[in-house]
Amino acid sequence: MALHKIKDFDPDYRTHFDNNDVIGFDVYAGNEKVGSVEDVLVDDNGSFRYLVINTGLWVLGKKVLMPIAQGRIAYPDRKVYANNLTKAQVESLPDYNPDQLIDYEHEEQVRGVYRPTTAAMSADMTYDRTSYGYDRDPDLYAFNDDQSLRLYQERLIASKTRRKSGEVAVGKHIETETARVSVPVEKERVVIERTPVTGGMAVTPGEVDFYEGEVARVEVYEEVADIQKEAFVREEVRVKKVVDRDVVTAEDQIRREELDLDVEGNPVLEKKL
Repeated sequence: MALHKIKDFDPDYRTHFDNNDVIGFDVYAGNEKVGSVEDVLVDDNGSFRYLVINTGLWVLGKKVLMPIAQGRIAYPDRKVYANNLTKAQVESLPDYNPDQLIDYEHEEQVRGVYRPTTAAMSADMTYDRTSYGYDRDPDLYAFNDDQSLRLYQERLIASKTRRKSGEVAVGKHIETETARVSVPVEKERVVIERTPVTGGMAVTPGEVDFYEGEVARVEVYEEVADIQKEAFVREEVRVKKVVDRDVVTAEDQIRREELDLDVEGNPVLEKKL
């Protein structure tokens, strides 16, 4: 049975897979990237038989065939996960040439590399190019129809971080102003009153003793203002922090994938949640 490139067999093949195209998917063996899917080969009935793997730098410049059941296609991840594919296997596989037809001998070499040892030992090997059928190697060609599809949805996740929004420095400085204070003071002064005596009253002889140099003394006092400065506590300042609480609300557009069913005919569908 001849093999065909899927694009030659059915140019509109993507429509059968909701416009998904495995060509271009990365191929991984475990966590290691081993190459990418360069093409898909189908038989005369349109059944998937091989993925054409370009191993890139993993095994430099080599293109090989991988039986379809030896890989798990993850459409959401755009990846194909190979079943325990090793460099030794790739190096043992024959090179794929897209310009040459794949003959029976080429396929036999491929099958010989991928067949499990126990399966190869127990398999009925009494066949030839005319009697061989792909059903003899279900481990290689039994394409799994039980496919999973992931539906993704976005959600908003709120978190918060603590950051410095500013700084307040509280200090003090000196300002100078002119202050005025008043205090009443008293000063004594001497008042001399001279009163002439009218008529010249006579005094008794002997009462008057003229004496030169007689002095009357009067002490004079005055108050002097005593102005001083003193310091006092005008007010007391306490510096502390308080926490103001608020709720920040944000909104954004989020997406959710929903399942679309394109049903032809009258198949029986059973939905399980």
